[in-house]
Amino acid sequence: MRILPKMSALKLSALMGVALLASGCASAAPAQAQMPAQDPMQPEEPEYVYAAVQGDAQIAVVDATTMEEVERIDLMALGFSENAKPHHIAVDPDGSHWYVSLIGDNRVLKFDRRNRLLGQAQFEVPGLLIRASDSNRLYVGRSMAAVNPPTSIGEIDVETMLVERADVFFPRPHALEYSPTLRRIFSASLAQNQMGSLDAESFDMEVLNLDGPVHTLVQFAISPDASTLVATGEMTGQLLVFDLANPAQPALRASVDVGARPWHPVFSDERTVWFGLKGDNAVVAVDVQSGEVVHRVESESLVFPHGSTIADGKLFVTSNGPGGMQMGDMGGDPMPAAPMDHSQHAGMEGMGDGPNTGTLTVIDLETLEVVGVLELGANATGIGSR
Repeated sequence: MRILPKMSALKLSALMGVALLASGCASAAPAQAQMPAQDPMQPEEPEYVYAAVQGDAQIAVVDATTMEEVERIDLMALGFSENAKPHHIAVDPDGSHWYVSLIGDNRVLKFDRRNRLLGQAQFEVPGLLIRASDSNRLYVGRSMAAVNPPTSIGEIDVETMLVERADVFFPRPHALEYSPTLRRIFSASLAQNQMGSLDAESFDMEVLNLDGPVHTLVQFAISPDASTLVATGEMTGQLLVFDLANPAQPALRASVDVGARPWHPVFSDERTVWFGLKGDNAVVAVDVQSGEVVHRVESESLVFPHGSTIADGKLFVTSNGPGGMQMGDMGGDPMPAAPMDHSQHAGMEGMGDGPNTGTLTVIDLETLEVVGVLELGANATGIGSR
């Protein structure tokens, strides 16, 4: 049983306490619906990548090795609304289950590997999802689409789909990450330069205030050795690099100018982090030790790149497509593709016969070549793999 959480603050001593609330709306599948154990004599099942097609209320399931779409989940066929807005996806460490946040329907859904709906939890405007690899917990942030969401993040027990909420106090908590090595949860505000480091057991929190203009921190990533935390700043075009020697109080080590509107980062090794530049229609890699941009990939298929994950040795990047998630749209419905003022969107010139829809671009991390492109549908957003 958890103790009542407390909070200490860095430059914010006026805030006291962290609220821990319980949610009363959840459902889970009966035991017989669980997947059977893998037969060791059977061939190993493929690794899947799951991509949210927010504008179409669908999720695409892609074989990471063949780079082919193998199934399409239609949320409306499962009883959810046309405005469900599936946004982000997390996958169990063993790939046995996956989870998707529905901004419009205020739900987090649980599916098994056969893509059967097993359970759901109610959560107001859920955004990013992080699946803990060392427990049965799933962490949930708030969507960019919400102008004034609750100042809390969620923790879902994936066995029962019951929710606990921890108040982080700052407005519009969006960026979210968890480290099993450090046993810390990291959250940040879209509206002001504040981020929090929470103890995963007690929810005790340290608050860090950042200097300078409002970064609008989109998302975090933690290096595999748990030494470095990075955060992408949409408004400043910077990657913020933090040292985690003291994980309760991350120390800003570098601010790297990377380009327009950096989005969801993912590490390929201890020092290299990849992410899309939504305003430049490109993907870049940063060496977090030297603080330099070391790779840049451009492709006609990268039109407002959004989510990123690494599977089967390849980088998978979703792109919203023309008209999806403009500056200030903050995750709402895709804006009409025409008329578009190309002068306001860097990287659109010279696209030629680019895609007319959201895409999934696959990049070989050794050759840096685009080895596959799938057209997904309207406003492809979050992506996940185990």
